[in-house]
Amino acid sequence: MNAPAPKEAIIKMYAARPDIHPREVKGTFATLRRVCVWLTQLLFYGLPWLSMHNRQAVLFDLGARKFHLFGLVLWPQDFIYLAGLLIISAYGLFLVTAVAGRVWCGYACPQTVYTEIFLWIERRIEGDRSARIRLDRQPWSLEKLGKRGGKHLAWGTVALWTGFTFVGYFTPIRTLAEAALHLKLGPWEAFWVVFYGLATYGNAGWLREQVCKYMCPYARFQSAMFDRDTLIVSYDTGRGEPRGAARAALADDAERKGDCIDCSLCVQVCPVGIDIRNGLQYECIGCAACVDACAGVMDKVGKPRGLIRYATENALAQGWDAWRIGSRVLRPRTIGYGLVFVLMAVGMSTALLLRTPLKLDVIRDRGSMGREVEDGRIENVYRLQLMNTAERAHWFRITVKGIESAAIVDGELVEMAGASARAVPVRVRVDRAAVVTGSNRLAFTATAVEDPALSVTEQAVFIVPR
Repeated sequence: MNAPAPKEAIIKMYAARPDIHPREVKGTFATLRRVCVWLTQLLFYGLPWLSMHNRQAVLFDLGARKFHLFGLVLWPQDFIYLAGLLIISAYGLFLVTAVAGRVWCGYACPQTVYTEIFLWIERRIEGDRSARIRLDRQPWSLEKLGKRGGKHLAWGTVALWTGFTFVGYFTPIRTLAEAALHLKLGPWEAFWVVFYGLATYGNAGWLREQVCKYMCPYARFQSAMFDRDTLIVSYDTGRGEPRGAARAALADDAERKGDCIDCSLCVQVCPVGIDIRNGLQYECIGCAACVDACAGVMDKVGKPRGLIRYATENALAQGWDAWRIGSRVLRPRTIGYGLVFVLMAVGMSTALLLRTPLKLDVIRDRGSMGREVEDGRIENVYRLQLMNTAERAHWFRITVKGIESAAIVDGELVEMAGASARAVPVRVRVDRAAVVTGSNRLAFTATAVEDPALSVTEQAVFIVPR
């Protein structure tokens, strides 16, 4: 008789997401996070309203293909500066990560910042952690509906204002505000306001730690930049273990010498719901909420602070003090990141300082390679593409050199408004005896009449027919 087949084991490929209600915490690092929230949001929400030279100070005008940055006007041809800025930012992030772990994630990342804002709203409307947990377990009632509805209404207001501000970096925000007040937003502006608002609402209100755990690539490759001297939020196992109840911590118990009273506050305040006592985990965003919570507990039980603190693996293993930890900041990894960062920042700054706010491109008329005119001279037609990237208007004088008898027939003076581009047709005539058949080199120069130092030269070719 055959034995019954064993039941197949059920393997769950996805664990249900537990609801995380972080407890509010007070302390040094909590205050620092709030300061970062205020600074980043004052910058984000306020910058589009700042004006310079009667124009929005920061505006990425995609329609006009012009980027205004505090009086500096960049064009598509200046994309190299944007690429350089992104590379510098990346190396700055690498340097900070190598020194102090994921402090960017814990204090200044938009996901962390907006989650903090949404959590603040949630606490003001629904109450503290225990009240929110009780509210989750209660059946639906008018009270629960009112609290939940008010919370989501407040979330939606903040999210839409965030989306509106984001679009204000690409469309003049005063024009956008006027259109919004009269319900005359364009289809694209309306789409991006709603889209970015929904993204903020979903990420900060619903997904929260899921973004940090599963969606953010930074959490996955951060370990490649860590070493044993990277400053991270750490639990001092040697001091904290074995754990015991609070009464054991206060008693003179020779068998239990660990300072951790197993209160679990470090878990309750964690925005991603991990237990830092289990060691370094990729989910940890380095916000140090657990450091503040543990410091308060240590004060109450009469133990020194620092059971959970910013430390390095080497510091925990060898008992280093703060000075010894600081002395390991300069090491090959950080020196390499720092040198690349400084060199690129200096190079970028120098390039911007030496950048001439005038661009000139010369395009020959392909329909006429060169022709002989009535006075026996040879004529070529060009189109000069001038870009005045300065904020003020200029008169420019166009000259040509390289061939002795070359002269511009008309259009030597060109007026250009600030931050504008213009195509200027130019006819150049040359004596037949001064050139050879085929191509001859010459150069166009555009010079500001009132500021001769503002000048740019571009090479071109003069064609003489057979």
